[in-house]
Amino acid sequence: MATQKIQHWYDYITINLYWFALNTRNGVLAPLLIPLLVQQFVGEQVKGAYVGTIRLWALMGAVLVQALMGILSDRSTSRWGRRRPFILGGTLGELAAFTLIGLITGMQGTSGFWALFAAYILSMFFSNTAQAAQQGLIPDLVPDEKKGRFSGVKALLEIPLPLVFISFIIGRLVSAGNLWAALLITMAVLLICMLVTMLVREQPATEAPFELKWKPFIRLVLMAGLFTGIIILAGEAVNRSIQLIQNLQHESSIYMIALAGTAGMLLAIGFGVWASIRIGIGPHTKRQKAFIWWVINRLAFLAAAVNVATFVLYYIQERFEEYPGNLAASPAAMVMMVVGVLILALAIPSGWLADRFGKRKLVAASGFIAATGTAAALLAPGISGLYIGGLFIGAGVGLFYPANWALGTEIVPNDQAGRYLGLSNLAGAGAGAVGAYIGGPIADNQGYVLVFAIFGVLFLVSTLALLGVRGYKEDQSN
Repeated sequence: MATQKIQHWYDYITINLYWFALNTRNGVLAPLLIPLLVQQFVGEQVKGAYVGTIRLWALMGAVLVQALMGILSDRSTSRWGRRRPFILGGTLGELAAFTLIGLITGMQGTSGFWALFAAYILSMFFSNTAQAAQQGLIPDLVPDEKKGRFSGVKALLEIPLPLVFISFIIGRLVSAGNLWAALLITMAVLLICMLVTMLVREQPATEAPFELKWKPFIRLVLMAGLFTGIIILAGEAVNRSIQLIQNLQHESSIYMIALAGTAGMLLAIGFGVWASIRIGIGPHTKRQKAFIWWVINRLAFLAAAVNVATFVLYYIQERFEEYPGNLAASPAAMVMMVVGVLILALAIPSGWLADRFGKRKLVAASGFIAATGTAAALLAPGISGLYIGGLFIGAGVGLFYPANWALGTEIVPNDQAGRYLGLSNLAGAGAGAVGAYIGGPIADNQGYVLVFAIFGVLFLVSTLALLGVRGYKEDQSN
């Protein structure tokens, strides 16, 4: 499809504003509403395990929905354009799912959890339907010489602005127990941003640009299914290990449980990546060792970073007695904002630093910096120390994202970059699933301080994985 001629300043807003809605939605549900509602439905003793379950299936489903809807929107010949019908439909479905979640907030017991599970899966379906289409707007409509500027506006609307909005407005509502108000404001954001996006000028396609082929999608289904199975098996192994260790009644049992939990996450990350990529690229896996280690580095880092955000509300409730229940939502949102601001501040400088000092070195440094932030959060005597830890974690994440992606673009074969980088998307979805599904039951048993310590170890492991990212030019030439 030919790109359009950008004529007005507001094109930067209409093409990008829906990112604000998507990430406001993500920041409200995963770190705030879902943990609080799960806690309400299942109680304190097993809340971590239930959050892990809901996150596992929601994220693995999101991978498949986003891939499928991306393919279907690519081929759309609607007179409204390729992307806008999917954004419209996804948003309307999301509003219905949010209404269901609001009605579910009045329920109690495990029946409330399973109702929330169904509504959250439905929400993820519609959200990823819209996101799959939204991701195509800049490639479709923006000329190459302006894509950098449009991507800059996208970054602003995608990370810091939603986090500031959540921290100062929605987080306070949730903290005060006004869950319906938080949902209604989020729904209003989705609706307004969708309506603005409908002003985007798309030229409808007269015919589908390519034949619909299901083989790539089927391969993705197999990869996601295998990865999900590995995560479940690793989680089961950790749970059984915890039971055996507790039966020993040894004074060092907490350290043994920490070791079992770390080993389970590392098994899911290492074997999960290898097995999934084995399906994705076939017998050539042996010649792409550097790529495999790069994905392991990416997954280990993101498993820690994503789940620090997922469990920060529970962590605050456990560590700081002055923030019980819903009151933990406000400081949790503030931690998210601190992390988001550091990510924004370092996103552009980290690209220059990666070119200046080397991409591997910067990715390695990001793991150490984020681990330092996790240690600071664990040792903090007060809530201000948690914010300081958030600064370091945000700095590590801000350095990691651009440098890690730039390293990956060097590692993959030049003639198959899209295929290989597409496989790395499992790291993004797998990160939330690995840490939450395996970490949740550990936290239920031993507390969230221990799980955060394990996440700190994962940051360090991500740096160690870079030892395998060597000689990748030679790998490609063999």
